[in-house]
Amino acid sequence: MKKYWHVIGIGIQNNLTYRFNYLTRTLFSFIPLFAMLSLWRTVYSTKPEGASLSGFTQSEMIFYYMMVAIVDVLTAVNEDDWQIAADIREGNISWFLLKPIDYMGYRLCLFFSGRITFTTMACLPLAGFIFCFRSYFEMPPDALTFVAFLLSLVLAALLQFFISYTMAMLAFWLLEISTLIFILFAFEYVASGHLFPLSMLPHPLPHILFFTPFPYQLYFPAAIYMGKISGTQMQMGFLIQIFWVLAAFALARFAWARGIKKYAAFGG
Repeated sequence: MKKYWHVIGIGIQNNLTYRFNYLTRTLFSFIPLFAMLSLWRTVYSTKPEGASLSGFTQSEMIFYYMMVAIVDVLTAVNEDDWQIAADIREGNISWFLLKPIDYMGYRLCLFFSGRITFTTMACLPLAGFIFCFRSYFEMPPDALTFVAFLLSLVLAALLQFFISYTMAMLAFWLLEISTLIFILFAFEYVASGHLFPLSMLPHPLPHILFFTPFPYQLYFPAAIYMGKISGTQMQMGFLIQIFWVLAAFALARFAWARGIKKYAAFGG
């Protein structure tokens, strides 16, 4: 276990070398959010005061995008899949086959070290973003909701990592996987609720999506915090989220095992 803490420490040190890049990336990531908020303000300006769209008033819609920014900063995978695929293509994983360290555990430590560093660098811009829209920001309904939100955040981060890890495993069989990663990202951007709340999709698409892993990467934690999902619906959501985390983990392990056999067969 000590070696993995060491990996996290080294990862944080390496990421701090690029702290200006993290800060710049965070600042520019808020530009699309400001554009979306401006768009929704225009949409709601044509509606009667207090009107709602798919269960979201104007204040709740702005609050939702604030939560999207927060959840994204805390859980998003940044370049981990590209780095893992590069390790496979360049033969760097051979080192891990000779050492008493699990490659997935190693990459998971680097993922969390990246999230720690990115969150630290993003604190100031994120605080500024929240300050600009502070009148729309609210605390969770109660302490239990906040605890549920934190738990869903951890599960969302793990789910994103395991899905990205599994996608990167395709590098054992394919020379270039960038197209597949972009396709998955584009689908996740809509199906996770990043572009707009999933309740705005036509019926029965939201109900179908909730049986897939994508809403649990972003929409589910944000909706819990806002009190949009609670009670039995939240309990069922947690069961599905945990199922997908375990399923993604199992698939990632399976893909690694099969990929390593092929890698060894070709003299990797």
